[in-house]
Formats: sequence, structure tokens, C-alpha cells
Amino acid sequence: MGAGHDLTYHHDLELVFSEPAFVSCPAMFHDPVFRAPTSDELLRVTRQLDERPSVPVAFEADANGQEPVSCLIAAERVEIVQGPF
Repeated sequence: MGAGHDLTYHHDLELVFSEPAFVSCPAMFHDPVFRAPTSDELLRVTRQLDERPSVPVAFEADANGQEPVSCLIAAERVEIVQGPF
């Protein structure tokens, strides 16, 4: 995931997910607001993977609908990388 003022030309922050095991989000979205996963979301992904994920990441994002969409990603690791990309 990349973040910045204008993603057309560059971005200044990336979240790099290593070994993602579960991804539930639209292909295109913007303005994510991160939060702790709910107990229902953790249960859902744990059932899907047959184990609790190492790094569960939840957020709400604008996917050009009337309401924000809830998103969930589970991976082995997440790295926050800063710099011009």
C-alpha cells in the first residue's frame, strides 16, 4: 500500500505485507483509517487460516461508495517504509 499527496507521480510511505495469507479489500481504495481488528474479524480470519494470524491489519477506506468499506489483511509481517517512491 502506498501513501502520499499525489500517487500519480510518487508516494512517501509504503506498507509492505510479507507472506499475506488473507486479503479482504477492494482493488482500488483511498484514505484508509487504520484501527484494531474486531473480535469478529479476528475470528473470521482465524477460521479461514486455521490459526491466528501473525499480523492482522484492519482499516476503513473510501472505495467511491456511499459508505466506507471495512478491510482486513493478515500477513506474516508488515514493514513501514518511508521515502520518495
